Amino acid sequence: RALAYNFDCCFSRVIIIMRTYALVLCLCAMVGVSLAKGPYKVVGNKVVDADGKDHMFMGVDRCSLEWMPTGDHISAQDFKLMASWGSNTVRVPLNQDYWLKGAANYSANYNQTVYQAVQWAHQAGLTVILDLHWSDKGDLSNIHEGQQRMADKNSVTFWQEVAQLYKNDPEVLFELYNEPHDVSWDVWLNGGDSGDGFTVSGMQELYNTVRATGANNLVVVGGLNWAFDLSGVATHRVKGSGIIYNTHPYNYGGKQPSDWDAAFGYLSATDPVIATEFGDNDCSPSYYTSFVAYAKAKGIMWTAWAWYPGGCTFPALINDWSGTPTVSGAIVKAALQAL
Repeated sequence: RALAYNFDCCFSRVIIIMRTYALVLCLCAMVGVSLAKGPYKVVGNKVVDADGKDHMFMGVDRCSLEWMPTGDHISAQDFKLMASWGSNTVRVPLNQDYWLKGAANYSANYNQTVYQAVQWAHQAGLTVILDLHWSDKGDLSNIHEGQQRMADKNSVTFWQEVAQLYKNDPEVLFELYNEPHDVSWDVWLNGGDSGDGFTVSGMQELYNTVRATGANNLVVVGGLNWAFDLSGVATHRVKGSGIIYNTHPYNYGGKQPSDWDAAFGYLSATDPVIATEFGDNDCSPSYYTSFVAYAKAKGIMWTAWAWYPGGCTFPALINDWSGTPTVSGAIVKAALQAL
C-alpha cells in the first residue's frame, strides 16, 4: 500500500506539473510573450540563442534595488511597459549588503524581492541582467555601501549565492561589477590593492566563482574608467567562455564619439560588446542619437539608463510611472521599436 500510495502521489504531482506548464504556455500565448530563447552562447563576436540564431540583448535599466531593499514602484505592470517599448532585456542593479546575511544593511526579504522582479520580467518576455552595483569594500559592517573602485571578498560570496540560485535560468545574465575605476588593469583582472583601503577581488576570480557553481549563464564584464574603457581587454582578457564585455558611455570629457572606437568599438570586431548604461546628464538628446546609431553600425547591444522618473539630469527615460518617455526616452523607445 505504501508503494502504491507513493506511486499515486508522485504521479499526481507529475500531472499537476504538466498541467501547470501547459497553463503557462497558454497564458504566454494569450499575452503575446515570447518563450525563452536561451540557453545562449558566445560565438566569435556574436551571441547566439538555442537555435543558433544571432541574438541582441536590447532594453533599459530598472534601477532602485541598489539603494532601496524594497525597490521603488517595481511591479509586473512596470516590466510590461518596458516590453511595450520593444525591450527584450532589463538590467536590474543590486546591492550586495542587502543580499548578504551578516551585513549591517542586510534585508531579510531582499532575495525574494529580487526573485519576484525577475519573475515579473520573465512574464513580460524580458531577459534579466543582474548587476552587482553597490558593495562595501570588503566590510559587512560598512553602513555606507555604494559604488566602489572594484569588487571585494564579499562580492565573491554574493556571486556564489546569486549564481547558485539562478544557474538553471539562462534568461538571467550576471554583470560582475558595475563601474570599475581607479585601479590598474592587472588589479582589475587579478585583484590586489585597491588604493582605497581594501583588497580587490578581480574579474577573473568573480568569473571563476560563478562557473564553480555550475552556472553557464552569460557573464557581463565591465571595463575601467567607470566601465567606459575596454582598451586593456586585448592584453587582460578574462579566461573563460560565455563572456560579453561591457561599456558605459556618458557625455563627459574623454567619452565622446571620437573616443568610442579606441575605448570599445574596436573590441566589437572580436567579442560581443554591450553598453549596460549610456546617457547624457545635460538634458540634450544628441548623445543618445549618436550612440544608438554607432551601436547599430557596430553590432553593439545596449540597455539604456534609466527607467526611473528622476529628471533629465538623472538621466531618466520616463517622466512618470506610466512610461511617458522623456525627450531622450523617445529616442530609446523609437530605436527599440525599430528592431
